[in-house]
Amino acid sequence: MAEIINLRQARKARARDAQAAQASANRARHGASKAERKLAQDEADRTARTLDHARRENS
Repeated sequence: MAEIINLRQARKARARDAQAAQASANRARHGASKAERKLAQDEADRTARTLDHARRENS
């Protein structure tokens, strides 16, 4: 038999988890030094450039 849960409490717990994940992402993004932000941006650019060069052209 399934466990009985309170839907209101489950909904609020899910919202709290989502907010905690968003807060963690914000802390990582806004708590980084300028050098760390530049390093992350350079890495993202390098990855995008590599993927663009590996892309096949449709003929």
